[in-house]
This record gives sequence, C-alpha cells and structure tokens, in this order.
Amino acid sequence: MAGLEHYKLAQDPAFVRLSNMTNNRYKYFRWTPRTAGITFAYMVVVPGILGYIAYKTDGKYDFRAKRRGDDMREY
Repeated sequence: MAGLEHYKLAQDPAFVRLSNMTNNRYKYFRWTPRTAGITFAYMVVVPGILGYIAYKTDGKYDFRAKRRGDDMREY
C-alpha cells in the first residue's frame, strides 16, 4: 500500500522538538536572576500574601448556613 499505514500519523518536527525539550527541561535548567526571582515570588511572596490575608480575616466572617429551625434574623 502506498503512503502511511492507517494507524500511524505523520509527526510535525516542531512538535517533536517541543516534546523533547519539555521532557528534558531539567537537564538544561540554569539559575539566572530571572528564574531566581520567579522562584522566590512563588515560594515566599505568594504564600506570604495569602497568609497575611488569612490572618487579617480570621474570624471576621461566619460562613455557617441557615438550617431548619434557625431564625431568619441575624443577631
């Protein structure tokens, strides 16, 4: 039969290179000022901001739902 068999696909070379680069990314990683800054932001700054927000709003809101027999008024 001419051409490719019915269960094989022609692979795009760009997608093959992208897949290989993605799978081997750890081999070529280097610490640069940019990667260090991004890592610091995601490991320190973001959790710090979330922790600060959680600390400041602790006990401020009551998320308990109304149940059968509860009064509709808030006290």
